[in-house]
Amino acid sequence: MQLLRFGPPGDEKPGMLDRLGELRDLSCVLSEINGAALAPASIERLRRVDPETLPRVEGRPRLGPPLVGIGNILAIGVNYRGHAGFVQLPREPIIFSKHTGALSGPNDPVLIPPGAGKVDWEVELVVVIGLRARRTPVERALEHVAGYMVGNDVSERDFQSDQRCGQIIKGKSWESFCPLGPWLATTDEIPDPGDLRLWLDVNGERMQDCSTSDMLFSVPELVSYVSHFMVLLPGDVILTGTPPGVGMASGRYLKPGDEVRLGIDGLGEQHQKVIAQQD
Repeated sequence: MQLLRFGPPGDEKPGMLDRLGELRDLSCVLSEINGAALAPASIERLRRVDPETLPRVEGRPRLGPPLVGIGNILAIGVNYRGHAGFVQLPREPIIFSKHTGALSGPNDPVLIPPGAGKVDWEVELVVVIGLRARRTPVERALEHVAGYMVGNDVSERDFQSDQRCGQIIKGKSWESFCPLGPWLATTDEIPDPGDLRLWLDVNGERMQDCSTSDMLFSVPELVSYVSHFMVLLPGDVILTGTPPGVGMASGRYLKPGDEVRLGIDGLGEQHQKVIAQQD
């Protein structure tokens, strides 16, 4: 299934794509796409819904994050082997977080905050937790995953620099810095999260183009690892790291007027315009 939420910010409705990729209104079946809706029993009930019986949504409404009520946005740093030569590869996953106030829809604008000068892009595979995970072994980790999404881990490098005390969350959490979507694909749609192409363009120029097969730590390894340090709850999400090609490597950063496109096999595409935010 491909689940999504559509409508104005704060007033989105749950939706589902049909076999032809048409948007259908799911609100007559499900009040909201949240952690509870991702429980295995709930997912199984949704699989029995025929999208063709749901009302068709006309036009091209705004899409919000496919999931509401996200409790924790966790992220993994330096998780692609292609980073060798740019930064030292870690022996264990590097975990940090983004504030939930950073969440935005897949095509909402990226806002450059006042005082920012190094806003960067990062296409990432996002894992959505559907079942509580506590000290979960690697071989059972995928049982706790409800699905996957595209994410852009937008980052302000100055805010997270050593000169600003090196606190990563400060550079990751401005509003609009976590676009998710366009949809949440359940695990049956993505049988192998370790073999997905992901890419990102800035103003039509390809900046990132890689495969999740280049991950240093796989999705099962990440879910298991994180669950040994904190309990993962339904609706939590994990951004699994970005491949080479970020702006920090070349000194090129986003500026007002730029356009960013990014996507992952089977998970759709995002499109963001970059605008300056006033005080």
